[in-house]
Amino acid sequence: MIDIHTHLIPNVDDGSKDLETTLEIFKEAKEAGFTDIILTSHYMTDYYETKADELISWKDKLQEIIEEKNMGLKLYSGMEIYITEELDKLMKDGKLLTLANSKYILIELPMVTNINYFDYIHYFFDTIGIKVIIAHPERYKIVQENPDIVNEYIEKGCLMQCNYGSILGSYGKHAKKAVKYLLKKNLVHFIATDCHNKGGLYLRVPEALKKIKKIVGEDKLYEITTLNQQKILNNEEWED
Repeated sequence: MIDIHTHLIPNVDDGSKDLETTLEIFKEAKEAGFTDIILTSHYMTDYYETKADELISWKDKLQEIIEEKNMGLKLYSGMEIYITEELDKLMKDGKLLTLANSKYILIELPMVTNINYFDYIHYFFDTIGIKVIIAHPERYKIVQENPDIVNEYIEKGCLMQCNYGSILGSYGKHAKKAVKYLLKKNLVHFIATDCHNKGGLYLRVPEALKKIKKIVGEDKLYEITTLNQQKILNNEEWED
């Protein structure tokens, strides 16, 4: 499997706090069945503004350690980018990273409010050939209250990435209900861990896989855990 949403670079956001923790999480990821991981540290204006080249440097250093320890994981750079009206400028200034240096970018929306400039930001990325992936839609209040709104985002050309933990109730009953609905309606393109700490999500992935499989079946499970993610790593065009 391939994980496209994680917070495993030490001490750059609210994820892993040190190198030892990161390496422990890598072991858990490998045991859970993951072969490739995109390191998507938060980029949030005025809170987390780690420079892109620093994140790439961290990825390279971690890959060296992994290879020395024969851990059998391949790492890639990326960001989970909180949406603002300035994303076009930030992108032009080279401050943002796409997923694995591809034409796909992971965008986080506000948890409890809607925004009126989403169409502008999406249009900007579309004009430069970047495909927007919306992080964990099932956690947003607007989706929990009206999950069919996800269809509107997809019709605009966006893709949806839900979290393994949502099906387990890790983000509450409303997120659990929403992700079940989205899975049943075939509105999920990727499942990812959004892992922040050791002893957490990777240990529960097998449990989540069983629950997701019951809803979507084995073929679809493979598609949203591995096949679609591979398209990102290969930088392939998305075919609707």
